[in-house]
Amino acid sequence: MSESNNKNNANFGRKKVTEKEKVTLVNNVFTSVTKRYDLMNDLMSFGTHRVWKKYFLLCSSIKNGQKVLDLAAGTGDITKLISESVGEKGSVISCDINYEMLAQGRNNLIDKGILNNVYYVQSDAQALSFAENSFDHVTMAFGLRNTANITKALDSIYRIIKPGGSIQVLEFSKAEKLIEKPYEIFLNNFVPFLGKHIAKDEDSYKYLSESIAMHPSQEELIKLMNESKFKKCKYNNLSFGIVSIHKGYKL
Repeated sequence: MSESNNKNNANFGRKKVTEKEKVTLVNNVFTSVTKRYDLMNDLMSFGTHRVWKKYFLLCSSIKNGQKVLDLAAGTGDITKLISESVGEKGSVISCDINYEMLAQGRNNLIDKGILNNVYYVQSDAQALSFAENSFDHVTMAFGLRNTANITKALDSIYRIIKPGGSIQVLEFSKAEKLIEKPYEIFLNNFVPFLGKHIAKDEDSYKYLSESIAMHPSQEELIKLMNESKFKKCKYNNLSFGIVSIHKGYKL
């Protein structure tokens, strides 16, 4: 085991843990919340997450016929949109570290009749096994903050993107000053409340709210992307910075 995996240098919410421990703990969280994940997303965002995801795809460079990797694919919302964008001549790999989430996503897409250009792989974003320069683009929605080491994940993603390709990340970010205080109250109180009474799992949603608070700011994430060799990195705030879209290229 590497030295970094032995040190308490990862954040599980506000708790310091080792990277190995975080992988296990986060995996347990998503195994627990799988069945009510989509319902909780609708309730917590008042349905706005669907608008964010559609806009996320509109901002992408994905074209018909391309090969795309959708990381932290979860229940398949982004994978579905990518499948429609790349068409029959393209392909998308739905990839998630958690088996239950990946299986739920597969079932959701099969129910929608999406079969021909989607493939499923269980893998850790920090140690992707795909060949170098495999994908035209890589997307990741609401998953980067759950990795044990963001830098390792970005480095792993950079390796598998083709020259000229892009990474695009949709993630909760630092809200603008105008709504900072009410949003903090929302995260610390309303989200765990919904978790307790709807998902019957207050602890998992307490982690999810804390993970948002501990995630790097928009500018900090740009710096991390630059350090992982991505070029022309930029971000775009949505909903007063509650979420942001980060994009960079492998040139």
